[in-house]
Order: sequence, then structure tokens, then C-alpha cells
Amino acid sequence: MDVKLDPSRDDLPLMANTSHILVKHYVLDLDVDFESQVIEGTVVLFFESRNRLKKQSTSTREMCGSESNEACRVSSPEPCSSPVTTTGTFSSDMGWNDFVICGKGGKDTAGKDCHHDNWEQASRVSSSKHCCGAGNHGSEDFGLVLDCCDLSVLKVEEVDIAAVPGVEKFTRSPQLMVVLEELRNQIVHELVTLPAYCWREQLDYYALCSQAPGCGELLFDTDTWSLQIRKSGVQTATDFPHAIRIRYRTKPQGRSVMWTSDQSGRPCVYTMGSPINNRALFPCQEPPVAMSTWQATVRAAASFVVLMSGENSTRPAQLQEGCLSWHYYVTMPMPASTFTIAVGSWAEMKLETCPSSNLETESSFSPSEADFSPHIIFLSQSVLTGMRHLCGTRLCHEIAHAWFGLAIGARDWTEEWLSEGFATHLEDVFWTQAQQLAAHEAQEHQELRACLRWRRLQDEVQNSPEGMQVLRPNKERTGHVSDSGSSVIRHGLNPEKVFMQVHYLKGYFLLRFLAKRLGDGTYFTFLRRFVHRFHGQLILSQDFLQMLLENIPEERRLELSVENILRDWLESSGIPQPLRSERRAGAECGLARQVSAEVAKWIRANRRPRKRKRREAEVFEELLPDQLVLLLEHLLEQKTLNPRTLQSLEKTYLLSQQDAEVRHRWCELIVKHKYTKAYRDVERFLLEDQAMGVYLYGELMVSEDASQQQVARRCFELTKEQMDRSSAELVAEMLF
Repeated sequence: MDVKLDPSRDDLPLMANTSHILVKHYVLDLDVDFESQVIEGTVVLFFESRNRLKKQSTSTREMCGSESNEACRVSSPEPCSSPVTTTGTFSSDMGWNDFVICGKGGKDTAGKDCHHDNWEQASRVSSSKHCCGAGNHGSEDFGLVLDCCDLSVLKVEEVDIAAVPGVEKFTRSPQLMVVLEELRNQIVHELVTLPAYCWREQLDYYALCSQAPGCGELLFDTDTWSLQIRKSGVQTATDFPHAIRIRYRTKPQGRSVMWTSDQSGRPCVYTMGSPINNRALFPCQEPPVAMSTWQATVRAAASFVVLMSGENSTRPAQLQEGCLSWHYYVTMPMPASTFTIAVGSWAEMKLETCPSSNLETESSFSPSEADFSPHIIFLSQSVLTGMRHLCGTRLCHEIAHAWFGLAIGARDWTEEWLSEGFATHLEDVFWTQAQQLAAHEAQEHQELRACLRWRRLQDEVQNSPEGMQVLRPNKERTGHVSDSGSSVIRHGLNPEKVFMQVHYLKGYFLLRFLAKRLGDGTYFTFLRRFVHRFHGQLILSQDFLQMLLENIPEERRLELSVENILRDWLESSGIPQPLRSERRAGAECGLARQVSAEVAKWIRANRRPRKRKRREAEVFEELLPDQLVLLLEHLLEQKTLNPRTLQSLEKTYLLSQQDAEVRHRWCELIVKHKYTKAYRDVERFLLEDQAMGVYLYGELMVSEDASQQQVARRCFELTKEQMDRSSAELVAEMLF
């Protein structure tokens, strides 16, 4: 890499040498053990060297055999109930006697069967202590570098895919003399470049090839952030084995895997969008450019349900008594970070419509049903309580990521606003549509949410380091990588970054600013064209901005340019001047004005003496959840609120029963005014809303009140084992 990395720094390294070789497909075969809190098994990686990718393929693409013609006629993926598990399906008229195989260097290792399930042999493999070169440097061997952290790698071997019956169809010239290693790589090349309409046959052959015997162990070494692999005598990525198998196991403390319990106290495990993504789940290529497909078979005890972010519905296969096997796949190339797994005693919730009423009923998960979707959106349990508002908006946000974050991704992960800013902007649009609001009502709701976000952005820039407020910290070098393809994510390991919203908020306000300049109708018409043009691609900020400006008439640009937008909005800390000017000039929306009137009533009520005539009591209006949040934020600005006022607030709005956003502000009021009667609400929030409660720990400690600090420490002791690592470390710093 260009930069010498210090593991203690806040920057996150992406070590994979993707400029030389790319993973095109992963096949995972894993066992989940709750007793040891370990996931173990193998991952087979199928590669294509970048040199070969640059060359125009001369293949005739007549790769789909007669036994798979039906699959090749399918234009889009359909659910498959189970993977291919035998080789008998794939016969071929072409025999191996038509080939003359020459071993490279006079040594044929095809007969060396390194069984991938031989744990004794795997445990004896010693890692290589030689330096793995990033490319071809004189006589040095080529080194494959994968992103890897918190994993125990036990064995790495080349896979003899030439031994799989039927793969001879993936060779161009059967009568030519071929070197065995070249033959294997040629087969992989033809397999990974099959046309999209052959997706089903391609997946079947991936599964078969992943089960092929090993044909030679590879030298490997690990460090904090990477797994380095080489084959003695191989000096280029083109000649490096294009199919390798890695046997490994995760570690209980691995930062990509969360071992915890559900609300009923039953064990469960899931992978999360942690700062290090999936590199503590399996060795992979993390840089965004490494787009790949995958298929995975996961085994767990029969009492558990395995869900993955696959495209298919699945029925588990019964193995030995008490164990089920689950299989999922993805046919759209995606970053490795999007692979997601969740194993637990899950139950499916359905909304059943009865003649007299609508009832939410719980039924045990039925694997035989084909109408459930295995695609996963992780939502905190915090969004499921209270009214439907918070859950609805969060769902809309995550659904928006299907377009921005998945279908279209950022080429440089420092440009998070290209995902989060778009999702934040679109969540309001989706949510008002879902509620079927009239146009004027939708406008009011969106203006109210803009008001709330403006307040949050102001608070964010006042209480965060300037360097972390910049959305494009690499400026003109955004998207640049080292010669090997490795890069660094600025502040990627800083635990505070997880809780920052600046890339959500500044990105949202930039898009809102541009939409107003273009006009909402024209803007969303443009956005549809943009999605169609860049679907399945990686982009930088200028790709979006340049195309958008081309759609703004010259007379409405008003000195807007890509350079100006980058400078004012993305490459500077603080609040952009155009946004400050807009907020100063903007009129308060009707819903916000209603809140202001209610705030005035509460301030008057707080100032009155305890004994007043009943007829003078204030009458308070019913408020929407977002209005309640704004009301409580205004009241937090008051220096003092007496216990009587706080008690009346809770009773009037039933604050302890509201959604988590409202309850969070209520807890802030409790802490600020030391309202001891409601400390139980603070404790409940810290225990049940752990991620959202991190800020409250700081408030409890800053007060230097012994009873409040006791609440903080007691709750942390009860929850620290369930917290993700970053949250637990951050809270521990506050408390001790």
C-alpha cells in the first residue's frame, strides 16, 4: 500500500489487491455452533485476473449444455428449492481421453487429494512467513491479499475443478496440448463469464466445483487486517489458481458477528453492518469494486431458522437427526459486505384481516411455506414499539437503499452520502406515499422533518470534530487507490462515527436543495433516468452532479457547477452557506407553528403557582410523533421545568408509551431536571433501546449526580455483553 498503516489509527484499511485479481463468486459451506459461539467451515473463491478481464473474450459462448437448456432460457432468477448435491446430473459426451494434460514444471499434482474435510491435516498446516508480493516484482511470487480480521485460518488449497464431471464443456480446444494449471484457470474463466441467462447452470457448476478435491496446499500468512496467499513459483495473477478453498473458523469476539439472545432469552446470531463489514465472517475482498455473486449452505440445529440476504426462498434439508441445512444464493453481483446471515428461533408475524377487526397474530415459522422472503432488513427492536410512525420511516429508509447503496453504489466508501443522503431524502417521499397523504399534507410533513433534521445538523456540527463533518475528505483523490487496489477509509474505525449523522443530514439537505432548484417533478423524473443509466455500477459524486446539472436549464443554474457544489457541500466542514441562507429565508411550516403554540402553553403552565383555579388550566392539542419530538426538543432548551410540569407532560402525551425517538427526548428531560420519579423510564430505555441509549449514558455521567451515575453503571453492567463492540467501548470510556 501507499500508506503505512497503524492498527491503532482510526482509518480502516481495505487490503485486498483488487487491481490484480477479482473474486467473481463465493461458495460458503458453514456450520453454526451456539455452544462455542463459532461459525466454521469453508469458503471457495472463484477468481478472474484483471489482465484477463481487460481482454476481449473470443469464446463462442455456447456453454449451456442440452441438460440445462431450460435454465438458460430463463431471463430472470426464479427460486430454487435446493442446491445440486450430486454430480450425476452433469454428463458429457466429451471424455477426458480427448485431452493431453501436461503438468507444469514436470510435476503433476492432480492426484494429490487434500480432502477439505480433514481437520487433522488442516490443523498441522503452518502458515508461510515469506513476504507475499502484491504483483510481479522480479522473481517474487504473486501474493493474493484478502481482507480478513478476527478469523482462524486453518488451511488454504487449490481446488481441482478439472476433476468435476462435465466441466470439459468449459474448454475451447479439447484436442490441444494444455498445461493442467492453465486448464483449471480456463475452466474458471469460462464459468464466471457465462451469460446471465445461464445463471442456474452456473450456480450448479459452482456448487459442484466447490466440492472438488484439493490439489495442493497453498502458503498463507495472516496479520491484523489481511490474509496473504501464494503458490510457490507463480509470479503473476493470471497464473495464480483461480479457484481456492479456505478452511477457517470465526472467533467469538469477531467484530462482524453478533452472538446474543432474542427478547425471549433464546440464543441467536447475526452479522451486522459493523465498521469492518464481513471480514471477520469470511476472508473476502472488501473494496467496493469487488462485486461478486455468492451461494451459501449453512447448517444449524433443527430448532433454529437460518435466514440470509439471498434471492431465493428455501426449504431446509434434513441431515442427521437434529440438524437442518439451508441454502441461499445471489445472482446479481454485489459487494461482499452485503452478505448477511441471521440464525435464531425466529417467528413470522403476519397481519390477518378478520371480518370484525384486524389482528396481528404470531405463528411459528413454517419452512415449508413458499411465500416468505429471505431478503433481510435489520431493524432495531426500538422501532417496533409505540406508534407505527418510526417503524414506517425506518423501513422506507432501508427500502430506499435498494436503489442507492445496492443497485448503485459508491466507488469510494468515504462518499457515504451517496447512499445515506439519498436514502434519507427518499424515505420522506416513500413514507408520505405509503400514508396516501394529499399533496399539501405530504408537503407539511416533509417540511416538519426538514425542521427536525436542521436542528440535528446544527447540534452535530457543534459537537463533532471538524474533520469528521466532511463528506468528501479525500477531495480530488476520491476514488483513487494504490497500485494494488488497496485503500483506506477515513475515520472508518472511530467508534464515534457509528453514531454520527452528518453524512445522512448534509447529503439530505444537498439533494433537497438541488430538487428545489430543479423542481420536484423534474428532479424525480431525472432520478429515474439516473438509476436506469447507472444501475449495477459504482459512482462518484461528480457522476451524479454532472448528469443532474445537464438537466437544469442554464437560466436556473445560477452559478451552480460541479466544482462549487463539491467545495461548498461536500469538501467543507460545518453547515454549507447555501443551506444557512435557505433556512433563514424559509417560513416555518404549519405543523411546526402548531408546536410553537403548544410550547408557549407549557412554558406558561410551568411558571404558574401550584394552586390555580381549574378553569384556567391549559388545553393542549394532540400532536403527531414528529411534533412531539420537536416539542420536547424546545422544552429541553428551557432552563428549568418543575416536577409538576414534567408529570403533566408525561400524562398528557403518554410519553412512556410513545416511539423510541419521543421517549429518548423524554429521557433527556428526566436526566436534565433530575426527575427521580421517572428514572425507571431512563433505565428501561437503556436496557431495551441500547444503540439509541448511548448518548444518554453521557448525559447521566456529565451531570455528576451520584444517583444518575449509579443508574448508568447498573444498566451498562446488565447490557454490555449484548452490545456491539463499538458501542460497549464508547460507553465504557464514558463511565470509567
